[in-house]
Amino acid sequence: MLKLLYAMTDGRTAYCVVGIENQAEIHYALPVKNGIYDFLQLSHQVSKAANAHRHAMKEKKSERSDNPQEKEAPTDGEFLSGFWKTDRLIPVITLVIYFGSDSWDAPLSLKEMYSNTDSAILAHAPDYHVNLIAPKEMSDDEINEFHSNLREVMLYIKYSKDKQTLNEVVAEDIKFQSMERQAAELINVVTGSKLKYPEGKGEVNMCLAIQQMREESKIEGAVETYKDLGISLAETIKRIAERFQLTENESSEMVKQYWRG
Repeated sequence: MLKLLYAMTDGRTAYCVVGIENQAEIHYALPVKNGIYDFLQLSHQVSKAANAHRHAMKEKKSERSDNPQEKEAPTDGEFLSGFWKTDRLIPVITLVIYFGSDSWDAPLSLKEMYSNTDSAILAHAPDYHVNLIAPKEMSDDEINEFHSNLREVMLYIKYSKDKQTLNEVVAEDIKFQSMERQAAELINVVTGSKLKYPEGKGEVNMCLAIQQMREESKIEGAVETYKDLGISLAETIKRIAERFQLTENESSEMVKQYWRG
């Protein structure tokens, strides 16, 4: 998913167009893919400038523009390109946020993708560099620079395959106790976790969600064990209720959820 932020200029400061792409999987041709995105945006700016000039020339054929940078008659080169000598582009920057827990092992530039060609040729070949944000490649101090729940999301992803460290990070960081629901849902999707939290619109306590997930995982394992031992459904419901201190209705609902076959 590519999201664009179009920034403006106040005449003194030049701002940029920032694109943010969420990458769930490693893309081994990302420099080419994102390079196309960025140059299409730049091409759009050139076309927009050309359209503006054509419109201005139609409206002001016989008038002198108040703008000293606007000329009545462009040069042949300017007319051909549609882009005046004084025109300037707004920089386009794409940031890629990789939501995977593995290290990024794909090329981050075009030069990394080229074959082993003569260095004299490569010196003149175009290049494009990917601006990558990947939790596995970042230190905790770098992740802590984020000022939204993206910080907690990145920390969770970074340690999602190291359960002991993840438990310590979540337990010791108070911000995990009140996360936005969208952030919790994102963690579930990108890490494959089965975090459990109450339905609704309120904030999510990740500590409780992880505890609930573990509890249900234990219940699932117990149900499968009882079933493999030939214990009946009714008896399993009774034993699960006693073992995990659940009501009969709660136990019945949980057991039936994991009673397969």
